[in-house]
Amino acid sequence: MSILINKADFTGHIFHHLTSHAALAGGQIDGMKMIQLLAGIITETLLLFDEPDEGLEATYDKLALLLECEPYPGPIAVKALPPSYVIDYETEQGRGIAKCLFEDWLDCAYAFHELIVFVIHNLILRMEESGQLRSETFRLFIECTNRCMAYEIAAQELCDIVIDKKIGQDSWSLAESVSGLSAFAGRCLALSQNACELFSMPMLPDKLDQVAYVMTQEAIRLGIPAGTDWRFGLAANDHGVAAPYELINSLDPVCHEFFGVIQLHGLMDQAVACAKAAGRMLAVAAGGEAPEIEPVIAKPLAMAAMTDTYKTVCTQEAILSC
Repeated sequence: MSILINKADFTGHIFHHLTSHAALAGGQIDGMKMIQLLAGIITETLLLFDEPDEGLEATYDKLALLLECEPYPGPIAVKALPPSYVIDYETEQGRGIAKCLFEDWLDCAYAFHELIVFVIHNLILRMEESGQLRSETFRLFIECTNRCMAYEIAAQELCDIVIDKKIGQDSWSLAESVSGLSAFAGRCLALSQNACELFSMPMLPDKLDQVAYVMTQEAIRLGIPAGTDWRFGLAANDHGVAAPYELINSLDPVCHEFFGVIQLHGLMDQAVACAKAAGRMLAVAAGGEAPEIEPVIAKPLAMAAMTDTYKTVCTQEAILSC
């Protein structure tokens, strides 16, 4: 195994990882993917410290000095950023790269973070050579990083809230905890649509598939077996479904307060955060050698809660809009 100790060589090692992940056919680089990978890497390095949110602001200040510019200050176009579930996927790829790189790093975490900031600075300048204003790239990087950090913090804090308040105080079971978070994600997703699509099996709406994927991948990263049994036992299209509103209504005030505190106001962002939290809670319930709920039961349970809630809310919204 090659252990890289020369910082110049290690910087080249980082560039190689990034360009290989962001490469397009023909050797071109997907700039938006690169920005999201960088957002994931810097988030993972900041999570090595006790106060990652404070470190985030200090990182932005340092980048502003290095770039000799502030991030683009105006509103950004709706389609300037990918959907929330894409940002989560790509930034998670970046976090994975950071974990692999840090295993080869022989210096302290602070030095690793400083090197990553140096890499980000240089890549933003390279993008400017390709015609992308550095202030705009800087702003997009900040937007992606803020979301990546928010999703991570929200996933952890929402699990803690459910454990402390719902399991500890309201005597929820782990099954109810998984279902509640998953259902809340489905509700946020449904309400985020300008015009809810009526549910049509076997074709699932793409956005529902993508948010469900956020949940499943989070659970798999934490040890839940991968497989094709996530939708085993879901209701057929002609079978009546109902959202678990008792669980949703119980979670609503605490989630609303929490999202206000971390300023995560977008419903799609909230759906992704809740889906990640549901995946983590699923790993608690169905992970390990002696799980409280067998994965073959817990996985469809979580999927059904999200799917049924999405269907119920979309149907209600469609009726109200007529």
